[in-house]
Amino acid sequence: MKKFMLILAVLFGVMTASARDNYSHDVEILPAAAKIMLKENFKSDVSHIKIGKEFGQIRKYEVILTDGTEVSFDKHGNWKDVEVGRNSSVPAAFMLSPIATFIKENQGKAKVTGIEKKSYGYEVELSNGVDVRFSEKGKFLRYDN
Repeated sequence: MKKFMLILAVLFGVMTASARDNYSHDVEILPAAAKIMLKENFKSDVSHIKIGKEFGQIRKYEVILTDGTEVSFDKHGNWKDVEVGRNSSVPAAFMLSPIATFIKENQGKAKVTGIEKKSYGYEVELSNGVDVRFSEKGKFLRYDN
């Protein structure tokens, strides 16, 4: 019984150690899709990258740029969410045209400071503190405060 418990403890320790998040400054560790997306849409350099792991497998990448912008990617390099500072705006490439049109027509001068892909579609955060939900095709669903 003692040997069994010792083996379990060692296995648990190995799994826990390999599941820890890692950090890097090297853009080359990102999947190709993530590198392309960052290069095409942001002028700032990468400050650091957090590599999120579960049970030793990479699950996500969280990239922080030198201007404070945060972009998360799944393990394949598909973006999951983008957050910028209050004085900046999320690049238009992340928004479907119906979302951009709705915000322009209904929220005036508010800037998009965050966008996140959700199971139902998108959640958009505006500089005026309003959160707006849209379907996966960009149809307005509701406001969240």
